[in-house]
Amino acid sequence: MNGFDPKFRDFPDYIIGITKEIWEDRGIATLHDYYAPDIVVRSPSSVVTGNENVIGATMATLAEFPDRTLLGEDVIWSGTPEDGMLSSHRILSTATHLGDGAYGRATGQRLSYRIIADCHAIANSINDEWLIRDQGAIVRQMGWEPKAYAADLIAREGGPKACAQPLTPETDLAGPYQGHGNDNEWGARYAESLTRIMGADMAVIEQAYDRAVQSEYPGGVTGHSFGAVDRFWMGLRASFPNARFEIHHQIGRDDPMMPPRAAIRWSLHGRHDGWGTFGAPTGAEVYVLGISHAEFGQLGTPGPVVRREWTLFDETAIWKQILMQSELA
Repeated sequence: MNGFDPKFRDFPDYIIGITKEIWEDRGIATLHDYYAPDIVVRSPSSVVTGNENVIGATMATLAEFPDRTLLGEDVIWSGTPEDGMLSSHRILSTATHLGDGAYGRATGQRLSYRIIADCHAIANSINDEWLIRDQGAIVRQMGWEPKAYAADLIAREGGPKACAQPLTPETDLAGPYQGHGNDNEWGARYAESLTRIMGADMAVIEQAYDRAVQSEYPGGVTGHSFGAVDRFWMGLRASFPNARFEIHHQIGRDDPMMPPRAAIRWSLHGRHDGWGTFGAPTGAEVYVLGISHAEFGQLGTPGPVVRREWTLFDETAIWKQILMQSELA
C-alpha cells in the first residue's frame, strides 16, 4: 500500500475503513484528506464536483438519516498502489428516516438498501467516483413508486427545464481515471454473459448461471433460479431494445477465502421504444448507468457458473429522464 496510510492493511481495508470513518464515526472532515479537491462524483441523478460539495451532501444525508450504517459486503478491485486502484464497493445500508430532507418530512421509516460505488484511489485519496444507490428500494419503503417519486422530484426542483439534470454522456465530466480494469478470466467470463444477454441471447442464462442462482436487483428484489434472472434482464432490455450496450469497466478477481468474482460497470443508451420494465414506450432518450457483481462456483455443474448476482441502476433517474422529455414535448 505504497503512498497510503500504514494503518490500512490492504485496499479493501482502506475502502471499508474510510467509509465507516466518514459516515458512522462522523469523520466528515476527513473528506478533505480522503477525497481530492476536484473529485468528480457521478450518480445516475447528477454529476457533482469537488470535495466541498461531497461534504455538504454527506451532512445533508446524515441530518435526514442520522443512524445510517454502511455494511461492506465486498470490494472487487484492480490496479496497483503506485499507478492507482479502482474499487467496486458493494454496500448494504440501513437507516431510519428521522429528519426532514430530500425525501420529504421525517417519517420514522426504517430502510435497508444497497449501494455500489466504483472509486479510483491513489496516494491515499479518491479522485474519481461512480455511485449507484438503489433509489427504487428507498422510495418504495417510503411509500412511493419510482415513477411517482420522479414526477414529484421534477416538480419540487422547478420543472423539467430547471430541475437537476440526470447523468448522460452530455452531462458527464471527464475525470483522471482512464483505466478499464483488468484481464482476469472471471471478469471476461461475466462480461461475455452480459454481452450475450444484451444481444437478446437469453439462452445464455441457463448455460452461464447456476440453477439455484440468487439474484439481487433494483427495488430490493431478491430472486432465485433462472426465471428471476431472465425476467429482470428481459424487462430491462425490452424497454430499450435498440439502445447501445457498452461495458466501461471490467474486473475479475481470485482472492484467498473468497469465491471467484467479477464487477462490471456498463451503460445502455438509446430510446425508450419498447414495452418492458418501464411501461408503454415513449420514445424518450434514456441513459442507464449500471454496475453488476457476480460470484462464481461449481456445484453439480460441468463448469463454473454464476451462483450469485447483484445489479444496480437507479429506477427513479430513468423515470426522471422519461418524464422530463414527456413534459417538454
